[in-house]
Parts: sequence; C-alpha cells; structure tokens
Amino acid sequence: MERGHQIEKWFIQFEKDVTNYLVYYTGTADVEDLVQETFLRAFRAFERFKNESSPKTWLISIARNTAIDFYRKKSVWQRVKERLDRESPNLHEPQTEEKLIRKMEYAQLYEAINELKPNYRDVILLRGIAELTSQETGQVLGWTENKVNVTFFRAVKKLNERLKEGEYFESFIG
Repeated sequence: MERGHQIEKWFIQFEKDVTNYLVYYTGTADVEDLVQETFLRAFRAFERFKNESSPKTWLISIARNTAIDFYRKKSVWQRVKERLDRESPNLHEPQTEEKLIRKMEYAQLYEAINELKPNYRDVILLRGIAELTSQETGQVLGWTENKVNVTFFRAVKKLNERLKEGEYFESFIG
C-alpha cells in the first residue's frame, strides 16, 4: 500500500488515540498542531516502520517525541503564561456544577500525574491514558515488559497516594 494511503488510514484509525495521549501528556486540549506534526513525521519516517510494533504504538511513540521536542523549544515564559491562562476561569462560559466538579477533578488528576517522577508519569500516560499494553509501552519507552508492569504498579500506588493526600477523589486506577 502506498505510504500516503497507509498514513491516511492510520490517521482515521488512531487520530483520537494520539490526540488523547497528547492532551494528557501536555496538559492542554490545544494539541492539533502536535497531532498534525506527529502524522507528518510518521509520513516522513514511513520506510522505517518495520511492523515490529503496532501502528498505534509507533504513532504514540512519535507523538511523545514530537511533544518533547516542541516543549524543549518553548521558552519558560511561554509555559508560565499558558499555565496562568489555564488556571484562570473563563467567566464568559456558563457552566453547570457537575461540569465544574469534573473540570476540577481532571485538573487535580493532571497536577498529580505531573508531580510524579518522569518514569512514573510516562508509564501512567501510556498504560492508563493511551491504554497501550505492557508490551507496547515497553516498545515506546525501550523497557522490558516486566519493567513496565513493575513501574506501572508503583506509579499507580504513588498516584493514588498523591490523590488521597490532596483530598482529590478516591482513586485513579485500580
């Protein structure tokens, strides 16, 4: 199958997975450019895809690297500004109490995930949010399946502790 048609097929099949992963990885819903860059990079690197992993795993790996590269390039001041913008409520938009509570819970979950050490954060995002298997997560991170499982177990335990400490909500996973 021609490269362009295959990438288009994968876009239709996996765009939502890549978008969800990037939303949690970056902490913002404004990830359209990163999603496009991910699929553009996949198009350019198509010949290097060897079917050693699933297309979804390969694309999430590219998305992760795309986000890392993007945030390396951003200035510290831009990140501070975005964080302040995110934390200030939108006064023009009427919201139900349920929406506000859900928004607070997601923000607290994001903050708790973001406070984890990088290995824990990565494994939570890949296993818990992107819903990759242990094997797929290992392929993205370059880890053994056993290391993924042990790290995920420890990360979930630590995340649940943080959520309870912050009196957020009962538990995230398990």
